[in-house]
Amino acid sequence: MTERFIHNVPVRWSDMDAYGHVNNARFLTLYEEARVAMFFIGAREHGLGSFEEGIVIARHEIDYLRPIDYGDPVRVEMWVSEQRAASFTVAYEMFDNDVLASRARSVCVPYNLANGHPRRLSEAERDFLRPYLEVTP
Repeated sequence: MTERFIHNVPVRWSDMDAYGHVNNARFLTLYEEARVAMFFIGAREHGLGSFEEGIVIARHEIDYLRPIDYGDPVRVEMWVSEQRAASFTVAYEMFDNDVLASRARSVCVPYNLANGHPRRLSEAERDFLRPYLEVTP
């Protein structure tokens, strides 16, 4: 069974749009905050700091299932749906009061910011991602 990294993200008043719910573009921000927690806080707790040296996003896709209103934090659950030598895909589900509100995916590329180029995943990074890697039958 695939583990999920779970992070609660506060919804800010500034996330709201003219219709009184979270703006569609702000969903990316909420997902980003959860993803940063996974690769900074979660990885650091695992003894890994290399993700902090650089990850770039190659692609995002989001399915909006229902509006999110201002109020309680949303719960974002994340796992890795695909892992390659030099990229991996984070899959997400966002819950508002335990109701699924959105699904998304981000293709992440480890990146050497100092040298300005993508890099391969290290063995330590693969070890960190392994419990979250989705196993397909």
